[in-house]
Amino acid sequence: MKIEKTNAVRILDKHKIGYQLIPYQVDESDLSAIHVARQLNEPVEQVFKTLVLKGDKTSYFVCIIPGAEELDLKLAAKISGNKKCDMIPMKDLLATTGYIRGACSPIGMKKQFPTYIDSSASNYPFIYISAGKRGLQIQLNPADLISLLNIEAVKLTGAL
Repeated sequence: MKIEKTNAVRILDKHKIGYQLIPYQVDESDLSAIHVARQLNEPVEQVFKTLVLKGDKTSYFVCIIPGAEELDLKLAAKISGNKKCDMIPMKDLLATTGYIRGACSPIGMKKQFPTYIDSSASNYPFIYISAGKRGLQIQLNPADLISLLNIEAVKLTGAL
């Protein structure tokens, strides 16, 4: 089966970063990272979701967290230099990032926003992130992702 390359994949290729593309079965009624982890038969702690937020001072920023976790908005606001922040409305996601819900990759957004990844990512030799298309994940070393996007690894969830 030939897999069409996404913008995120082209960027990884351009920077000579090793990765593996992993297709999975999409369920339009369940676009959660938990569903993706089940489809990949991988621990949900290694399947990361990309969340786009807007702060009251810094505008847009991105948080990448383990799939089953909830983002701690107070931590996210503090880390990003805001007093408060909220998830952007779903209707604004495509216009802001170039991606749709269930396919938002931290790589290859329309604009590179300040990005933070939960420090738990470094516990694993590889993690999964969206390839920018529903039904396709990228498996890569978290250190490569951090280096590529100049991401700050910080605590973003209530989990230890």
